[in-house]
Amino acid sequence: MHLTLEFGGGLDLLLEKSTKVHQVDVQPKDDEGKATMKGLLSWVKSNLIKERPEMFIKGDSVRPGVLVLINDCDWELCGGLDAELEDKDVVVFISTLHGG
Repeated sequence: MHLTLEFGGGLDLLLEKSTKVHQVDVQPKDDEGKATMKGLLSWVKSNLIKERPEMFIKGDSVRPGVLVLINDCDWELCGGLDAELEDKDVVVFISTLHGG
């Protein structure tokens, strides 16, 4: 499954390649062959984050203060961790926690 992942608000600095937009191929992890946000977060932690994962992930979810959008819609409206992803979806992660 091909997804576009975008990282903003400084989250891109935590990634292997400090770029804001990543085109990735992710295989579904659940028993029914569907990709979910929970599986995607696990994949991002294992494959993209190079340092300080605690700034992005807390438990199985994102850290409080990280806004997540799936195709420009708040992920909580889409089902949160259980939200099902489809091919060519765009998932955006924006940190609202930064110094000033």
